[in-house]
Amino acid sequence: MAEEGIPAGEDAAIDRAFGADNRNRLIDQYFVSSGRADINPSNAWEHVYRLLLWSDPTTGLAHCYESDKSQPGKAWYSRSLAFHDWLCSALKAEPRTIAQDIDWLFIKVCSDLASAMLRKQASQAEAADRQRLPYQDRGFPEPGADPELNAIIRDSLAAYLTADPPPQTWHVVSQRVRQYLAVQNKRKNLVGEGFEDVLSQIVRRACRASIGEVFTRRLLYEIPGFNRARHGMKENKVDLAIVHPTMRTIVTAKWSVRADREKQFPTEYEEYCNAESEGRKFEYVFVTNEFDPARLMRSCEVLFRNNLMFDHVVHINTDGLKAAYGQLPDREGRSSDSRRRVIRHIDSGRLISLERWLERLIDH
Repeated sequence: MAEEGIPAGEDAAIDRAFGADNRNRLIDQYFVSSGRADINPSNAWEHVYRLLLWSDPTTGLAHCYESDKSQPGKAWYSRSLAFHDWLCSALKAEPRTIAQDIDWLFIKVCSDLASAMLRKQASQAEAADRQRLPYQDRGFPEPGADPELNAIIRDSLAAYLTADPPPQTWHVVSQRVRQYLAVQNKRKNLVGEGFEDVLSQIVRRACRASIGEVFTRRLLYEIPGFNRARHGMKENKVDLAIVHPTMRTIVTAKWSVRADREKQFPTEYEEYCNAESEGRKFEYVFVTNEFDPARLMRSCEVLFRNNLMFDHVVHINTDGLKAAYGQLPDREGRSSDSRRRVIRHIDSGRLISLERWLERLIDH
């Protein structure tokens, strides 16, 4: 049952703001507006970055690596600066304002979330007043009051304040800060499944008539040519699958790669191999925006039964990756060795760009 004073469906509307239906509605809106309908392999990376890449609030730079390792003075700060510079040139954007040219999907989803939350708060206010009525003379704190946060802000701005703002103003400020932090924590969910949704639409739109069916987050047995899992086994969901008349492609799509996720790739691939029911080849492809050289190197070199496991390892833009790595030092070292091996994989065609992968799909 809905709580007193809250219209049924308001909570669901808030949850749906970050849900698949709303994400795809917004992605579709992005592509059909502002002349973005002309998508091809060469400009596909640009749309991925405009939709999903964001500016790290702690550095002000386009995010390409973990925030804690990209702070000023650390090795990845200089690499983040180099990637930021490359991105601004590639998108023809100003370094100070590029945040306005990227993160489109998150900004739109947050706008939908804010609208839903405002409707919910308005509907809750009257009910909350009735609930607090018996305690109105007891000096109870206001909902959402955060004296510690207010003290931090007050102390930081004390030299610039001519007077202490009224309690209601502090209340509004603390609420807005807390909502901002809460929404930022939802970014991982958006980038995770949102990456799959964006890739799905990119494949459909950039490859057009040459592509077959595209499946997103579907159970393996729902993809033509694959059986159900054996009795008692967990049914596997596939991030993305592309079914051509001549080739089936299973895609693992991860914006970035966690160590525990790396360990699951061979297990999942073995399940795909065991479930294949037509006795013919399928491609296994890894698509990522990972910048960590050791993780990318392992993805390119991981073996399954003495063969390379991934048919293709795809990075959204290998030029951006090279820009971030910069000029490698002459001396050997663990970090520079990983970057050097990744560059070799790019030069050899083992690690390819999104553009090249889409071209391969068209040629199937």
